[in-house]
Amino acid sequence: MANVDAIKKKLLPLHPDNYETLLAKTMKKNFKYLVANEHDKQWGLTVSTVGYEEIAPGEDYPTRGHADGYFFDVNKGRVLDEYQLQYIVEGDGVFRSASQKTTRLHSGDIFLLYPGEWHTYHPEKNGWKCYWIGFKGRNIDDRVKAGFLSPKKVIYHIGYDSEMIHLFNHALEISEREPVYFQQTLAGIVNCLIGMMYSLQRTEALKGCSDDQDLVNRARELIRNNLESTLSIQEIAEKLNISYSKFRRVFKDLTGFSPAYYQMDLKLQRARDLLSTTDLSIKDIAYQLDFTSPDYFSTKFKCKNGMKPSEFRRRML
Repeated sequence: MANVDAIKKKLLPLHPDNYETLLAKTMKKNFKYLVANEHDKQWGLTVSTVGYEEIAPGEDYPTRGHADGYFFDVNKGRVLDEYQLQYIVEGDGVFRSASQKTTRLHSGDIFLLYPGEWHTYHPEKNGWKCYWIGFKGRNIDDRVKAGFLSPKKVIYHIGYDSEMIHLFNHALEISEREPVYFQQTLAGIVNCLIGMMYSLQRTEALKGCSDDQDLVNRARELIRNNLESTLSIQEIAEKLNISYSKFRRVFKDLTGFSPAYYQMDLKLQRARDLLSTTDLSIKDIAYQLDFTSPDYFSTKFKCKNGMKPSEFRRRML
């Protein structure tokens, strides 16, 4: 097994700007299986395996040396008891699962395996270069339950991303050393990888909607700059030369909430600032932020913050 620290010490002085790429080229196969204790599991996410593997053209797949439960016959497939994130940085392949029909994999694809979900995958005849990290825990379970991630959407195309490669290499380095509380560090890396995967793929999908993105960005700027004015959401739509119904739909599609909700949330954030940093009365703050009445302001503030404006101000003193 390659030692990541030793390789980095050799490469970094010679190639400080691109050693991450050279590190991947130097390692042909490097994987580690990890143990988490009961205390680690309370963190909400633990990592069980980290690896990088280059499959040469015509080489058998999977390669030997993997732990029980990980090695599999590509014709029979397998079922894991954990999640695995796999990132193909070079090459092509094929993927199939219980929820996903046979699908081609390409360089720049990242795919997520789910516990209890039958699957199989393999590189094409030209081979591939692939990173992976296996993990489990309630943090990732909650994201699946909330609908952010689903076995029906396994493959994400994010392209070649140097930051993603850096994170995988960092995880490999940590798994080699296993410093004190390394599981918590690896959990942070997984959370970052998942967040980047989701964000990069969503950004990629929106590239064909640049006009809508520009419209939403302009709308958010108008809303932020007019929190203490009477400018309504309908008037903002007029300024943007778009019907209110279409504006609301586009805004919600790209942000996940309506423009009215966004405006109200920012007004209530501004109210917290005014309550804690000024001597303005609650009535003055309500009207300054264009609430119809102090009572309405108080109701909305309590719904958002769990307490009335007067109570919030007392706690800030």
